[in-house]
Amino acid sequence: MLKLGFNSAILADFGFEHVVQFAGNNGFSCVEMMCWPADNADSRRYAGVTHIDVSNLTDQKVASIRHTLSEAGVSISALGYYPNPLDPDPNRSEYYIEHIKQVIRGAAKLGIPVVTTFIGRDPSKSIKDNLARFADVWPAIVKVAEENNVKIGIENCPMFFTDDEWPGGKNLAISPAVWDRMFEIIPNPLFGLNYDPSHMIWQMMDELLPIYNYKSRLHHVHLKDAKIYKNKLNNVGILANPLEYHSPKLPGLGDVNWRGFFAALTDVRYRGPVVIEVEDKAYEGNITDVKSAILTSRNYVNQFLG
Repeated sequence: MLKLGFNSAILADFGFEHVVQFAGNNGFSCVEMMCWPADNADSRRYAGVTHIDVSNLTDQKVASIRHTLSEAGVSISALGYYPNPLDPDPNRSEYYIEHIKQVIRGAAKLGIPVVTTFIGRDPSKSIKDNLARFADVWPAIVKVAEENNVKIGIENCPMFFTDDEWPGGKNLAISPAVWDRMFEIIPNPLFGLNYDPSHMIWQMMDELLPIYNYKSRLHHVHLKDAKIYKNKLNNVGILANPLEYHSPKLPGLGDVNWRGFFAALTDVRYRGPVVIEVEDKAYEGNITDVKSAILTSRNYVNQFLG
């Protein structure tokens, strides 16, 4: 019913073939493959990872990718690229937008149904102002998706963790109120969510309701947990940088109601990928820890998959 996978960003030092082999050897059905530009210089954690270079998808390369996947019995759930398309610097914004379009075209060429990304945001401006910019920028991106019959899944991460993202964060798609406006501006059903419940937890919102309320827009799902440290929150308050009072965790090690989460997915008849996203610093000491994080998450999640 649900296809279990993982996000390839955590295996940044592995090549494409190694990632696919690891997935196949460890019982995963799919992988969300990162597709940052090969010349990318983004030093943000989990950014800049290129497991498929969409700028170099020759027929020979496409055939090789398909052969590697077939041999391992693994599929690609989505091509992922998470920049800030609404960056206030017009040159950076245009660069990000054009690469998103390239990723969409690459997904079509490979027969992959979804591209996962961010809306972006100018953190210094209001939600209202950013929605106006969204209305200018995103219809052209969605048009490319429509031309190529590829879905877009927007992750609901606010991208506000540290001082450089203050005060509004670098991704607009933070809440159901914003999603409603996004879908009013762009009603195309190909435009939807890559839903991650962990971001609802630290924003003090219900992580289950969106599954029911946006079931037709669930194009991809991330499995990541978040733990709120109440003693830290009591000290700094909700207006502090979020990493001062919470931490991303492996599924089962935080505050997400995973039993309720998977019950909700089955209630709405979701049949897409559920992809583990490892961002737990406790498991990043070395490659053995990283592999352990992926497999520990798999073992926990499997109780809900049958």
